[in-house]
Amino acid sequence: MASTYGDVTKIQTTGASERTARQDKLTVKGVEASKKLAEHDLKKMDQYKAIITKVGRAKQMDPAVIAAIISRESRAGAALVNGLGDNGNGFGLMQVDKRHHTPRGAWNSEEHVTQGTEILINSIKEIQKKFPSWPKEHQFKGGISAYNAGVGNVRTYERMDIGTTGDDYSNDVVARAQWFKHNGY
Repeated sequence: MASTYGDVTKIQTTGASERTARQDKLTVKGVEASKKLAEHDLKKMDQYKAIITKVGRAKQMDPAVIAAIISRESRAGAALVNGLGDNGNGFGLMQVDKRHHTPRGAWNSEEHVTQGTEILINSIKEIQKKFPSWPKEHQFKGGISAYNAGVGNVRTYERMDIGTTGDDYSNDVVARAQWFKHNGY
């Protein structure tokens, strides 16, 4: 399913940085690394596929993008301790920041994935307002970047990931989403 916010398969991406690729001790970087990282998360991700698909349909968000954010943020839950990451500040599969949001639901629940997806959608809408002349897919990618580092961090299309975790957030998430899309999401 495509998203109301654009087609993730039409977004150009450079993929994961060397720093992000090192999570899995990969010797490659870029789109190839992002695909490998997503592939490593697929088995764990599949247990959440029904939730991801349901929320994607309800919120008109491509399930592949939701899966990609879950892969990037929590490695499909594998990187969490008692549902928490980021020194206890990040909650759940989508790492909702407890300093900015009141987490809803259990860390791996439909309610949580709905909240994370709503935060993503809000980020995209804020980027649409900030950059009304950008093509839809650029706004979509900008919203993905803003999900990680905030709308204020997105200043130009080319440099939107500077200041995100690993300086590659939207590029890595987009590349993972493209992989998930070709693998049943």
